[in-house]
Amino acid sequence: MEIYQKQSFKDSFKIYFDMRMLRILLLGIISGFPWVLIGSSLSLWLKEEGLSRSTIGWAGLIFAVYAFNYLWAPLIDRIRIPFLTEKVGHRRGWIIIMQFIILVSLVMWNLVDPTANLALVITVGLIIAIASATQDITVDALRIEQIGKSEGKSMQAGAAVAVVGWWTGYKLGGVIALNAAEFFQNAGYENYWQMTFLILGIVIIACNIGLLFVHEPPPLERDEEQRKTDKMIRSKLGSSNIFTKSAAWISGTIAGPIISFFKKNGFNIAIGILGFVFLFKIGEAFLGRMSIIFYKELGFSKSDIAIYSKGLGWITTVIFTLLGGLFAIRSGVIKAMFVSGILMASTNLLFSALAWTGKSEWLFAVAVIFDDMAAAFATVAFVAFISMLVDRTYTATQYALLASIGTAGRTTLAASSGAMVDWLNGDWGIFFIITAIMVIPSLVFLYMIRKNIKFSEK
Repeated sequence: MEIYQKQSFKDSFKIYFDMRMLRILLLGIISGFPWVLIGSSLSLWLKEEGLSRSTIGWAGLIFAVYAFNYLWAPLIDRIRIPFLTEKVGHRRGWIIIMQFIILVSLVMWNLVDPTANLALVITVGLIIAIASATQDITVDALRIEQIGKSEGKSMQAGAAVAVVGWWTGYKLGGVIALNAAEFFQNAGYENYWQMTFLILGIVIIACNIGLLFVHEPPPLERDEEQRKTDKMIRSKLGSSNIFTKSAAWISGTIAGPIISFFKKNGFNIAIGILGFVFLFKIGEAFLGRMSIIFYKELGFSKSDIAIYSKGLGWITTVIFTLLGGLFAIRSGVIKAMFVSGILMASTNLLFSALAWTGKSEWLFAVAVIFDDMAAAFATVAFVAFISMLVDRTYTATQYALLASIGTAGRTTLAASSGAMVDWLNGDWGIFFIITAIMVIPSLVFLYMIRKNIKFSEK
């Protein structure tokens, strides 16, 4: 059962002024920014190069790597990087390496023509996705480890701030990308998107500088618990030698987090949790994958999209994410999940109205505001939900596993979003109604397991 204590709104809001929240905000920005590159920027780049909706939709399969980063999360949790681990810490060392790979990839995109080398463009996008997904493993672990084990309310507030950071990186990164692309296009540059990617590289450098100010707690307790697990496995393997030690390390690294999760929750509840996590944000993903294509087909310019979807959307997201965090703190994260799921489905219908009305700036603004409000509530509740489920012995791996399962639903299934619009003969209104219905199965799962979920934080 979920346990929480009522407090005044003022007392609840004070939690956001904890210095640790500023660090969590930066980590969120670092995590969200790469999605600008392989999401809206890549989609619009390919659209303006004349590629079809289906091709752009299937290109989004590169997001599927986020669904599988749990496979290498155990290694990221334990393998130390020479020099960097000693100088900046285990978590920060991994983030810096991944940021460098993303930066090099942007330089490579600057040299590629997508019409002549589509496979190369997608391959570079895949490299960015892999680096970003790997980075997320350590970003999420470092974010959770900023908060003490017994600070349940701080964990929920931290989830809200992390979401604000993620959307800040994504939305404001999108504002920079779209306005830069339009500026270079109007200035007469043929390869305006390639030049834009170099501008975005500056943001990567700034994020790395900011990362150095994020405190990384010493891993003494985590290392000790992992050594205990390895020792227990070695004892069951019999004689101690290099082979049993290696087998124990591999088994403890890969199987330990999974065994811990199922042992804590029980098999049936664990499966229910995984089913809910997989299904919850599928509808949002279908909408998000095609939204920028939808805006473009309605006749909105890149600057219109930057103002309404990115700029206005960022302000809305920040406000309602913080309010969503307070709602989760005061009402409990389970109730927050139900409310946000219903809101998420309802607001998708506004895009149906926009599709049937035609180009309308005021309706565009209304749809974006309410969609971002619902997405903010849903994301902060979801992040808090899985953050409170993880075992601190396997922070990175268990969070990556749960987040990856959620991403699997969003990325693998949503890759068919463009094909679905084509199958509907471009009927965007019906498409958005279908995305609204998609949230229902996840809420059924949550209702069935709501009384038996065991959280780590109280």
